[in-house]
This record gives sequence, C-alpha cells and structure tokens, in this order.
Amino acid sequence: MKTKRAFLTGIFIVFSGSTITKAQDVYLSVPENNIFNRVEFTSVPTRVMSNANRTNWDYAFLGLLPTAPTFTSVSGPTFTHSTSSSTLPSSTLLWQLESMGGQLPSTGYSGSLPGFQSFSTSAVKWFEPPSISVGGGFNKGNINFTFKIPAAQFTANAFRAGNYFMDITQNYNDFTPRNFKTILVIPSSIRWITTSLTKYIEVSSLNDYRNTSTKVWDLGNTEIAHTVDFNFWAKTAAANIQFTSSKGVPGTRSIASIKLGSSGAALTTKALSADFQNFSAANFNVVAGNRNNFTPGLYVNADDFQNLFFEAGTYTFELNFNAKSTDNTINSLQNTAVQLKVLPLSEIIIPSSGRNVNFNFNTAAQYNNGQSQMIPNQIILSNNESFEVYVKSDENYFKKGGLQTDINSNILQIGLDGSSVNVPLSKTPQKILLNGTPVLDRGLNVRYTIPAAGAQSLVGKENTTYSINVYYSFTAI
Repeated sequence: MKTKRAFLTGIFIVFSGSTITKAQDVYLSVPENNIFNRVEFTSVPTRVMSNANRTNWDYAFLGLLPTAPTFTSVSGPTFTHSTSSSTLPSSTLLWQLESMGGQLPSTGYSGSLPGFQSFSTSAVKWFEPPSISVGGGFNKGNINFTFKIPAAQFTANAFRAGNYFMDITQNYNDFTPRNFKTILVIPSSIRWITTSLTKYIEVSSLNDYRNTSTKVWDLGNTEIAHTVDFNFWAKTAAANIQFTSSKGVPGTRSIASIKLGSSGAALTTKALSADFQNFSAANFNVVAGNRNNFTPGLYVNADDFQNLFFEAGTYTFELNFNAKSTDNTINSLQNTAVQLKVLPLSEIIIPSSGRNVNFNFNTAAQYNNGQSQMIPNQIILSNNESFEVYVKSDENYFKKGGLQTDINSNILQIGLDGSSVNVPLSKTPQKILLNGTPVLDRGLNVRYTIPAAGAQSLVGKENTTYSINVYYSFTAI
C-alpha cells in the first residue's frame, strides 16, 4: 500500500498598491510657507537610490578612467504638471549628493563632490570619482541626496497645486532604480497676505456732499497668495448698516446703497448684500510669485451719499471676504469692519447780495404804519444735526457814525418766511427756527419788520443813517 502524503503549500499574494511607485520615485513635498513667503526650501537627506552590492566605481583602461555616475532627464528640460499644461524649468530644483551608505564617498586625490546643480537632458555628474580606483570606494546602502529650491525660484515661477514630475535615468546598473521620477508636490492653498481688519472713513467737510461724483473709499491693497485659481466673493454680516447719530439715537441704512468694486479691472462693481456674491471679473489664476494684488473699494453715488449718509454720527458694517478656489474645494476668509464717521457739520452763508437791509422813512405813512421787508434766500443754511437757529445783535441800540444812539434794537423784529415767530432784536440770542432737521444748502427767506409802534418812535430823530449788526447762529438739539 502506498502512503499518500499531503503537502500544504502557502501561496501569498502581496498587494503593495502605490507604495512600489513611491518607493522608486522621489517625492518632494514643498511647504506652502516656502512658496508664499518666498523662502528657500531645503529637504532633509532623501533616498534616491539603493546600492546593495557595489563598493567601488567603474573603471576602464587598467583602472585609470573612472565612469562618473550621472543623472539625465529623459522627459525634457522642464518639470511637467500632471493635470495641466503648467511647467517649471529644471533650474527650479537643485540637488547634491548627501551620502552613500551613511557617508560621503572618498574623493581620493583627484575626485570631487560637485556643488548643487539641476537636472538636464544631457548627463550631469553627481560625483567625480578619483582618477584611479585605489582609495576611491564607498559604502553599500542608501544613496541620499539633498534637494533645494532657491528663494528666487519662488518669485520667478508659478507653483500650481498638484505634482510636477521629471523622468530621470542614471547610468549605474547596480544602483536601483535605474529610472525614476522626481516629483515636486505642491499643496492646494489660499492665504491672505494682507490683513486689513478695519477701515475707518471720516467725513469732515460739507463739500463732500456738494460734490456730484461717486464717492470712492479704497480698502487698501489686498494681496492673496495661492496655488490654485480662485474667485473673490464678498458679503456683509447683516442686511443693514447700523447707524448711531451724534446724539446717540440708533437707526439703519440699506447696505445695497454701497457697492463693492476695485480701482482696476480685477473686480466687478455691484451692490453689497448679506449673501455671498462672486465679484471677480475673471478667475484669479496662479501667476509667477503665487500672489495676486488688487485694491477693492467702496462706492456710493452722490445722491445716496447726500440722502443716506449726511446726518452726523457713525455708520458701521462688517465685510466678509472669501477667496474661494474655482472648484470650490478650499477657501480663505477675511473680515473687515468698516466705520464711516460723519462729524457734526454746520454752516451759515449770507450771500453778498443780502448783506445789507435798508429801511427808508420818507413819508408819514411809513412812520404811521411801519415797514416790512422779505429778503429771499438771505441765509443759506447747512447742518447735519437737528438744530435751532438764533438771531441777535451786537448791541442793544442802533449806532450813528459809530456812536451809540437811544434807538433801541428791539424796534426791529426778525422772522422767517413760513413761520409765525417774530422776535425783537437784542443782544440776547432769540430763537427763530425750531426743531430743524439736517439740511444741506437750504435757502431761508428772512422777514425784517419795524412795526408801527417802532416806526413812530423814530419821529423827530435826526435825518441820517442808523445801523446795527445782526448775527445768526446754530444750536444743536
């Protein structure tokens, strides 16, 4: 009888996934800080090849002609982006041998270690062996290199998120791999370089409201660093502008009265709202230096500025900005608090044509009945607070030739057209306009009256000219 024997054979299938490729290729992850701050990148010692067998260089002709180890780009003179047409010149990346089996190989009497250099479509030596084989060996193990990207390369080139690769071949069979990719890994990132967290605007002149051009307030230079194309989105934190008058009274204004745009063509000008809108005129593409600069601004047309932002006080709102990648995968937020401060402003102008008011007493009727005159638009009044208007004289008596007389100032009464208030003139300020609301360049018709009793008191006075100065003033309420 034959004995049957059973043999157990183990079959092992090892799935290594992408680790085989990564083990053979050289991946260099470039931090965003180096890209955005334009600071030289230097890698840690990085394994490029392994050497399991050799301890000496190849020599020909009796060991007197060494074969130098080389790298050659077989994919062209540039690093090629894996998913776009973007490229980087070979000069972007520099490299130098760091160690072989833990230490630098011997240079003997005539060998040398080249400085940092870049890949080329021609063979580039990464070590110069001694001219004779004696004393020119190296250790087995990993062959490590140090890589760097000079700071100037970050300024000169556009680093787009993703992988840039270059196919490299080397000339020593015992060094593995013979062919590999050198891959620059660029992270996806957007970062605000400038941080304008507040914008203060002050209005200190009534002429700002008389100007018929659109008001423009720039928000300062905005610089955004990025490795992906992005759009500029904006909104406000609320649908209304918060207003506090100079007297502490709260109120609101519609945010739609303010538009956002830019001094150049970077942004499309349109009204703000509490919902995010894309203000980009076109995509902000990745450019050399990986930064985009523009100056956003706030725009208010002259009519809205006069009608909505004339009253003295503080107008505040918050802008929410978002630099968002065109594929909507990443974004970077920035907020700016805006404060528009309108100072209390007031002005009374008496045109030259209304500087003199003349009463002539030539007839008995004028003395018996008195006189009244209305001076149209004698006062041009501007005030951006609630106010009252007062009138007073510099003296309590009229003067003749600069000398005081016995004619009392109160024979003259002053009022405004449309008002029943008529006050006798005196050195004490008298109110002629009550509860005035903010106005700009409002013309007031002033009524001057010498009633019958006052006119009759002038009978018998010397025939000459008597004068008195009249002053108008504001009081805020």
